Amino acid sequence: MSAQAVHQHHTDMDPARRAPILRRALGLEYLSLAWNFLETFVGFAAALASGSVALMGFALDSVVESSSAAALIWRLRKERAGHVAAEEIEERAVRIVGAAFFALAAYVGGQALYDLITRSEPEASALGIGLAAVSVIVMPWLASRKRRLASTLDSRSLEADSHQTWLCTYISGFLLIGLGANAALGWWWADPAAALVIAGFAAREGRELWTTQRFCNC
Repeated sequence: MSAQAVHQHHTDMDPARRAPILRRALGLEYLSLAWNFLETFVGFAAALASGSVALMGFALDSVVESSSAAALIWRLRKERAGHVAAEEIEERAVRIVGAAFFALAAYVGGQALYDLITRSEPEASALGIGLAAVSVIVMPWLASRKRRLASTLDSRSLEADSHQTWLCTYISGFLLIGLGANAALGWWWADPAAALVIAGFAAREGRELWTTQRFCNC
């Protein structure tokens, strides 16, 4: 079946069949929003206590994740209410996510370079290590569920959100490596190095959301 035929198949889905899928997608986004609020507050607290730019980048990524979840909740509720056709709001939701990624990349990348140049040495953070370890487990589950629902609903913005959640998995992994190397080996530079990786992932994802046809064309 061609991509166009698949899109037509989902577009023509019986509203009665689509409604429960929309409810599941909404529930998943509310769960994602709640988890990312938790990551944001714990991440910021751990970053401020330890001086870790990687943890600060992780916390800011969680803010972006929260904005993405909020945008998706808005998008799904709009469709459920029938106020605006889903196709008319897909691109706006994707653009919100992409712009947030660029802002994250600029701030975290700049701060990481500054810390490397000035040799700013963060303290070890057991709280940050624990947060990163749990996130490595939670994020892949959320991402896979979002991707399946995005395929069923033929939603480009939900697909973009699933990509962002996968990105958070990679970010959590690099954060765990950076924090672990600093705590176990005293490699202070591992923390800003991990932050630079986080910034690079964010910049790449932002570019893809702004330029990839399957995300931008609705």
